[in-house]
Amino acid sequence: MSTIDWPEKIYQSFRELGVKQVAYVPDAGHSQLIRKCEADAQIHSVSLTTEEEGVAMLGGAWIGGDRGVLLLQSSGVGNCINMLSLQHETRMPLFMIVTMRGEWGEFNPWQVAMGKSTQQVLEDSGVHVYRADSPQEVPPTVEAGAQFAYQTGRMVAVLIGQRVIGTKNFNK
Repeated sequence: MSTIDWPEKIYQSFRELGVKQVAYVPDAGHSQLIRKCEADAQIHSVSLTTEEEGVAMLGGAWIGGDRGVLLLQSSGVGNCINMLSLQHETRMPLFMIVTMRGEWGEFNPWQVAMGKSTQQVLEDSGVHVYRADSPQEVPPTVEAGAQFAYQTGRMVAVLIGQRVIGTKNFNK
């Protein structure tokens, strides 16, 4: 197992990219990154009640001159699909980092359906999808995805595979 601190490297990329707003629904896979963003006075971090709120929030951030990132889990992607039309029609960038569930070693059968369809659903919705399946792939994939989103005005999602974030098991 790699000892790369990918949440720290993502956070450093946020600082270098000038990210000013981070929207998230609390998630164990993003917990280290969320704590780093919340501790940074230069980043406005907002805990959401549902993921689609973040799509609208980051549209407003862009209009106001700020770059933002939506952190979510694959099970929350389905909540965003209708709202993605906002960015699609206005060509405002939307950058999302999605921690995957329902994959390798999953214990919760409710996570499997959305985990299996996340990439296809995003692509069918006009989102450019990048994927990282090892800790070493995460930092450069996040940076490339963010640059693509912010420079081209497109929607981008970086999927972080379950092998990277690890699996949960509440039965032990």
